[in-house]
Amino acid sequence: MSSSIDNDATPHADAAASEETVRITRDLIRIDTTNFGNGKAKGETEAAEYVEAYLNDLGLRSQLFNSEPRRTSLVTRVEGRDSSKPALVVHGHLDVVPADPRNWSVDPFEGIIRDGMLWGRGAVDMKDMDAMILTSLTSILANGQPERDLIVAFFADEENGGVLGSHHLVGNYPGLFEGATEAISEVGGYSIDVNGERAYLLQTGEKCLVWLTLRAHGTASHGSRVMHDNAITKLAHAVAAVGTKDWPVRLTDTTEQLLREIARILDVDFTQVTPNELLLATGTAAGFLQASLRTTTNPTMLEAGYKSNVIPDTAEARLDIRAMPGEESDVIRLIQELVGPDIEVEVNHRDVGLENPFSGALVDAVKQSLHTFDPGAPVLPYLMPAGTDNKALSKLGINGYGFAPLRLPADMDFPGMFHGVDERVPLDALVFGRQVLTDLLRTY
Repeated sequence: MSSSIDNDATPHADAAASEETVRITRDLIRIDTTNFGNGKAKGETEAAEYVEAYLNDLGLRSQLFNSEPRRTSLVTRVEGRDSSKPALVVHGHLDVVPADPRNWSVDPFEGIIRDGMLWGRGAVDMKDMDAMILTSLTSILANGQPERDLIVAFFADEENGGVLGSHHLVGNYPGLFEGATEAISEVGGYSIDVNGERAYLLQTGEKCLVWLTLRAHGTASHGSRVMHDNAITKLAHAVAAVGTKDWPVRLTDTTEQLLREIARILDVDFTQVTPNELLLATGTAAGFLQASLRTTTNPTMLEAGYKSNVIPDTAEARLDIRAMPGEESDVIRLIQELVGPDIEVEVNHRDVGLENPFSGALVDAVKQSLHTFDPGAPVLPYLMPAGTDNKALSKLGINGYGFAPLRLPADMDFPGMFHGVDERVPLDALVFGRQVLTDLLRTY
């Protein structure tokens, strides 16, 4: 693969490209760790070995764990100046979702640098965070130690619910995380624009995760028949009922805090403005944040039939459901009511929701580190509509936060690129992220 910078890159981009964080992000993008789900994946072994070699050069001994062949996670422990303090888990994941090159304007696994940005699958989610973790450790260890012990983990299989990664380690090797009470990871710490003012989102919670299969049965027959017992027709009605369901707005403590902070920035009365109106003031982030106000039930996959002139006897659909913390059982019950008794509802995977306080020493330290490099910028809590490996760590009593700091252009739809096409991140945002994360891990 070419290592040259595109000719249209700016001089500023050239300078930033020499940053170690950019180089490592690019290297990791070029290791294709596509996770197709349901146990099918290209595997994380090469990426884990890359990270292991990097950490070895820092004098850190890593442990590699294979839940299945080529499904590799890595954990190392960095001794702090004061090991009597609770340890902090700092984690990323090594896998990415699939990318169809036909839909991209660049090769999604080449790590192209263009227009002052690094393009590629994982540039937004999650190899940027992986690189920031590694280069932060380099800076810290070059000048001493972190304040407390850091348990640094790079998990496999996050994009499939962490079954072969974080959940495997938490269930089989809980001692790896002994002494830890808090964790930081992805999908938080990036900047948004609120009425012309830059603010940063700290992810303090996550919605529940439920992946379901809807299954309809009918009579197999010739495609020319009059058939009222058609499995695909039954399934279509069920999918439409679920996909068009308008779930009500429900504010958790986290979302209410977020909305009140936005109202404060806008100088409006929180009680006189709707939640949707307040979130629209966050510009490009609104589409992502609006999903934190309600349960979402999105059909994502369909499977039925094997020939145009054969009516199949079975049809299936997959649903991605994100419910409010603690409400997943109620939502599953309501889904069954929506689709009716003739549709089977099978739970393929479910995981807890999280809601952690927007207060305490770690939150204060996050604010202080951000303000060191972007003085005065508001820091806002939010409930992430999706999920992370913090779900698995919560089983050990570890409170997980999302903090992968990035200072972004006001008009950049950063969350819109999660699992999307043409993922890209500004080079100077990666440099900024490494600076902030280094400050946090050194001082907290």
